[in-house]
Amino acid sequence: MLGAWLGATETAQLCRELLSDLIERGLPTDRSLLFVLDGSKALRRAVKDTFGDKALVQRCQVHKERNVLDLLPKSYQRVVRMRLRAAWGMKLYEAAKTELKKLVEYLDDLNPSAARSLEVGLEETLTIHRLQLPDALRKTLRSTNPIENCFSFKQKYCRNVKRWSSADMALR
Repeated sequence: MLGAWLGATETAQLCRELLSDLIERGLPTDRSLLFVLDGSKALRRAVKDTFGDKALVQRCQVHKERNVLDLLPKSYQRVVRMRLRAAWGMKLYEAAKTELKKLVEYLDDLNPSAARSLEVGLEETLTIHRLQLPDALRKTLRSTNPIENCFSFKQKYCRNVKRWSSADMALR
């Protein structure tokens, strides 16, 4: 984990401040960087504002899968989950994109909201495919789980604190 910033919610301003802090501490801005993001519009906006075209965004496939499946009846979730994972598991970008487009067509008849959910950010769920990353990196960078694991450790170690005396104490 490279940084933490206090805030009540994920706002674009808060996210820009976090990114600015990382840049001040040495994060390079003269080359492309890969950002693995959930669906947060504020964080996506801050990354775009800060890094522009140098920001390569990999949308979290786990969050995308969850968002699509939540819109479907239980009876269709297993099939759609398998098709999503099969597409994202493909080695080649074009093949994966083709399969996801077919799934959007399938979902269009079943539930247009689920189809739109998959379409939004579909290209960004394939960034690791476009970059032709090795399997080990693709497995790690396909989701935001590594950072979420850091949050679970924080919760484990901070659970006994009932009253934070200051923002500094919370950051420590």
